[in-house]
Amino acid sequence: MKDQILIKATDMFLTLGFKSVTMDDIAAEMGISKKTIYQHYSNKDSLVKEVTLHLFETISCGIDGICAVGKSPIEELFAIKNFVLEHLKNEAASPFYQLNKYYPKIYSTLKKKQFGKMSECVLDNLNRGVQDGLFREDINVEIIGRFYFAGMNSLKDEELFPKNQFNAIEIQEHYLEYHLRGICTEKGKEKLEQLLKTNK
Repeated sequence: MKDQILIKATDMFLTLGFKSVTMDDIAAEMGISKKTIYQHYSNKDSLVKEVTLHLFETISCGIDGICAVGKSPIEELFAIKNFVLEHLKNEAASPFYQLNKYYPKIYSTLKKKQFGKMSECVLDNLNRGVQDGLFREDINVEIIGRFYFAGMNSLKDEELFPKNQFNAIEIQEHYLEYHLRGICTEKGKEKLEQLLKTNK
């Protein structure tokens, strides 16, 4: 039952937002009593924390799987973008904007975990891109990696990118292209153009 609650809560939080969904909503959706939820999760904060950890682990495992395939660094970034958007229900902004606003401690913990993952994944991607001649040799990998991470986090800011004005998928696509055009060699740009055509 605990896993079922976690799965349903994850789905509802991502669809409607961490603040918007109440314990009553989850209980009603599952056809169980709120008391049943509290037998497994002492309060909403503990459920939100568990959901964010579950999401992080799921997405991290998926990213590891993509990285293990041995795609080119540019293809890898496109595959990761598609995978993450799919698991976040294509909602890059709203749920995490609410998480940051109403559960700042949980959001801060998640951000630290994400930064650790970025250090491992994005820096490796950048280094391989340079080695393969797809990314410029003169880029500072540490700085560009942090630029990329900072930019990805800014996309979740609903004040910068209001949901009623910007499409989450489109924002992610533009950001990835923006990132790659700044670091690609001519060889990399050719690869990027091919992928942009196939991803449309």
